[in-house]
Amino acid sequence: MKKNIDNKKIDTIIQGDCVDVLNSLPEKSVDMIFADPPYNLQLENKLIRPNETEVDAVNDEWDKFDSVDEYDKFTHSWLSACRRILSDTGTIWVIGTYHNIFRVGKIMTDLGYWTLNDIVWIKTNPMPNFRGVRFTNAHETLIWSKKSKKQTKYIFNYQAMKMYNDEKQMRSDWHIPICSGGERCKFNGGKAHSTQKPEGLIRRVILSSTNIGDVVLDPFFGSGTTGAVAKSLKRHWIGIEKEMKYIDVAKARIDSVVPALLDDDFYITPAKKDLPKVSFANLVESGLFKEGDILYSSNKKCHARICADGAIKNDQLRGSIHRVGAFVEERKSCNGWDYWFFCDKDGKLNSIDDMRNTYRDKYINKKID
Repeated sequence: MKKNIDNKKIDTIIQGDCVDVLNSLPEKSVDMIFADPPYNLQLENKLIRPNETEVDAVNDEWDKFDSVDEYDKFTHSWLSACRRILSDTGTIWVIGTYHNIFRVGKIMTDLGYWTLNDIVWIKTNPMPNFRGVRFTNAHETLIWSKKSKKQTKYIFNYQAMKMYNDEKQMRSDWHIPICSGGERCKFNGGKAHSTQKPEGLIRRVILSSTNIGDVVLDPFFGSGTTGAVAKSLKRHWIGIEKEMKYIDVAKARIDSVVPALLDDDFYITPAKKDLPKVSFANLVESGLFKEGDILYSSNKKCHARICADGAIKNDQLRGSIHRVGAFVEERKSCNGWDYWFFCDKDGKLNSIDDMRNTYRDKYINKKID
């Protein structure tokens, strides 16, 4: 937890105007910001379904601005205030639609933010375009940025995101359903908040760019999704919300969240650089591989035999798994752990990196008898 912020403001909802509250917080006091600002939809007419029922659209007063210039001024104010309180290793996520996200992105750039990614949230169950005059709006865009181009360090839990994507590199298109059913917060029989985001989306945001104990701030707290997810993942949170009706809903929701009584390692995906060092020779000396065994590239076009000292050898070169991999691919470098595979007894190719994990479990972590 940040030491320069009042503990009384941690894990609480602060009522007030977001810019005023942000300006009252200490400089560099939060680790990550998730912002779901007003979209300035400016709906002029009711939306009617084919069955002549009215669509419960976003027509709240907080989403209405007198002009584009007024919206830009508001956006500049809260983004500037966010940048001041963001730590030097922190990042900010801002979500929006075509109505506002391009203006938001331009203002972020003007303020000095440096974009790391734009993420497309593809809604697997979007609301159709009932009038049939446009494409169905089936996505929203998230801008993920650091404070400046010069900022060299920021949190990105790459391995956690790989686990989310079946151990393949996470892409920038996220297929997640919109918030509906039992997840949707209710008030007097209707939606408690018109733009409640799904917990699955916020969970991915928080897991990707924060660590246990970090402080996550949401300047447009609404029904409290950010706080609920942060609490469940052992992160601290601060919510800023102007309207008491939303604060009551969010507080009840977050109070009902009971984090699992698990050790911290259940919430951490170790980065490869943090794992115990293991050489390929360690796998040979332990008997997981033996001299003479054959390693293959993923397409089996290249192969090499294992030597007694952990080197590998093909017809032209003897060297490490990395050096020989780079040689056969005619590249300057190669991660041999990702490049080489071995055949199991059924003839199926398996990564030697999986065997490295087996070694760690057996001889370092001692999880295997």
